This record gives sequence, C-alpha cells and structure tokens, in this order.
Amino acid sequence: MNTITLKPDRDFTLQKRHPWIFSGAVANVEGRPENGETVRIVNSKGAFLAFGAYCPNSGIAVKVWTFSESETVDKAFFERRIETAFHLRQGVFPGGLPDAFRLVNAESDGLPGLVADVFGEFIVCQFTGAGAEFHRKEIAEVLENYAGKGVYERSDVDSRLKDGLEFRTGVLSGEMPPDRLAFTENGILFQCDVKQGHKTGFYLDQRLNRKEVMEAAAGAEAVLNCFSYTGGFGLAALRGGAKHAVNVDTSESALKEAAENAMLNGFPDGSFETVCGDVFQYLRLCRDSRRSFDRIVLDPPKFAESYTHKEKAARGYKDINLLAMKLLRPCGKLFTFSCSGAMDDELFRKIVESAALDAGVDFRVVKWLSQGPDHPVSAFFPEGRYLKGLYGIRC
Repeated sequence: MNTITLKPDRDFTLQKRHPWIFSGAVANVEGRPENGETVRIVNSKGAFLAFGAYCPNSGIAVKVWTFSESETVDKAFFERRIETAFHLRQGVFPGGLPDAFRLVNAESDGLPGLVADVFGEFIVCQFTGAGAEFHRKEIAEVLENYAGKGVYERSDVDSRLKDGLEFRTGVLSGEMPPDRLAFTENGILFQCDVKQGHKTGFYLDQRLNRKEVMEAAAGAEAVLNCFSYTGGFGLAALRGGAKHAVNVDTSESALKEAAENAMLNGFPDGSFETVCGDVFQYLRLCRDSRRSFDRIVLDPPKFAESYTHKEKAARGYKDINLLAMKLLRPCGKLFTFSCSGAMDDELFRKIVESAALDAGVDFRVVKWLSQGPDHPVSAFFPEGRYLKGLYGIRC
C-alpha cells in the first residue's frame, strides 16, 4: 500500500486521535497514490499510525479513516460507520427519529468529507472531500439502505475545490426528490428546496435553538429575524405566540420559500413579514427610525472562513450585535450565533460583551447555545463544534 511517512515529532496530533495531517508534517510519500486513495500513515521510525485519505491538492494532506491497523477501508467499513451513526441518532431522539435529521456529520462520525441529511424518505448528501469522493460508489450503496425513496447528491460546496474536485449534483440512487420536500420540526411545517437551497436545503443544526426561540416568544409584539433564510426562527417565534415577525435576508428566493412556509402553517395575514435587503443596512435603518423589537435573532452566514479572517469577522459580529442591542426593548431577548469554526467561544463572548458595553445596556446571558444532538462533536475533533450562540436579556 502507498505510505505516508511523517516528519520526526509530527505525530502528536494523531496520538491524540485528531483526524487531520497537514502537508507540513509529511516527510515522504511512498508510491503514487491517487487523489482520495487510502494510504498507510507511519511515523518517522516506520511505526503504524493510521489509514487515511490522501489529499495532495489540499493543505490538509491526509484525513484519517481509522487508527486500527486491522481495519480495511471498504464497503463494509462504511456500513459499520454509518450504522453506528444511525444508532447514535436513535439514542439522542428517544421519542423517535424526527422527519428531518443529520445522519452523518463528517469527521465527528468518523467519516471525513461526508455529510448526509435525512428528509422524510430521501437522503441528501455531500461529498466534500477527496476521500469520500474516492469511495462515492460504496458510500452511496450504503446510504441507499437508509432512504425510503432515494439519495440525492449536493456536492456543490467550495471545500471540494480545495481537494481538486469539481461540483456535482443529481440523483445517486432511487427517485428524484420533488422540488420541495415537506417535513415537520417542533410542530411547524416546512418545505425545503434540496436541489437549489443552501447546503442540503435546510439548517438542521439549529433545531433546538429554534425551539428556544419558540419558548421565549410568548408576549412578544415584534420579532426581528436577521439573516432569516427560509424563515425558521421567525416561524418558531409566531408558533410560540409572537404577534409579528420581520424576516430579513438578501435572497429573494429564500424569502419566497419563507412566505410559503408561513402560509403552510396558517399564521394570520400580516404576521409574517419579509424584507429583501442587507441586514447591516436594515439594522441601521431601524436604529435611525427608532424602531425597536421584543425579540431579535442574529444567525449570520460564516464571517470567518479561516483563522486568517478572524479579525475581520469579529468586526462584523460586533457591528450586528451592537446594533441589535440598541434595538432591543427593555426585557427584550437576543439570540445571537456564529457558525464560523474559527470563532472560538471566548472570542465570541468578548464580542458580545463589548457590544453591550458600547450600546450602554445591561445585558445578561441566560443560556449558551450550540448545534443539535444529531450534529455530534467528536472529543478528538473540537473543530466539529462550529456553531456557537447565546440567549440573553436586556435588563
């Protein structure tokens, strides 16, 4: 088998079972492995460390499949890993699996480069890295066992470009999914576009946080849902008893889908408002017109793609949180998030603290928030905890 030899003293992350090997740690590549092909990884003395997927076009040269020398990376391997992931989801949803949930969460399920979401009888998957792409056929055959009607591929994410892969979408097996897939979450009906929507069509990682907003919405006259996408938080607020929700996003198609979701749920006419525009500008417009809200949700896209962009991202997060705190009414509640893996908890806390100080408000954090249980985080891969958030009150 093709072998990757690491430089002296560069195996410490593997000793801690972290699944990434950066290109700077590689001393030698023995053989001519293809992009994504499984390679044997050894330390500078030749001792076995792991088997992983070779990614010559990426800064992460190898992503580990297994640390067991007796394990072969084949179809049976993927059957075991996906079965384990499925049983984990059964365990974290003791009342029964929901209509829509994440079945495979990449490195945190021991399957780097593979994401698979279930929407009813369909699975929507993404092969985001070279290793998963190399084993695409075997993985698709395994996923088919968990899909009632079909498996649809949405491998159109930028991370593929880093591994030298082109975008790819379409049916992997079974039927073509309809233009809108229907499911229920927290008693709310949704229809999502798995073919053209963001990611796999819906942000399933915010399930529990939408429930938090729902439970905190009682008595709210006005809710502002920023970066609303298809309106999940706004719909949750209305379901929880809020009178009116404003949903702001730059995507007309997403807002159209949001309005359709509101109609599906039979909310009163005029209670669900959509605004197509820049959130930063809209927040300033509300500030200048002295408009205020009882509940505000900030769920922006990833401001920091990498650690090199962290300072710029921090300014963006500070700006929106500062403006939001100025718009909150007394006893108003803020739900604010960052989905940037490069943004750690402590920095995010400091940004919110600084925003409250500059806004001149007494802000109390009630609860820290993160992704749902179907998006587990491996103890050996802290990068998997990308979603950070908090729920706080302006006193």
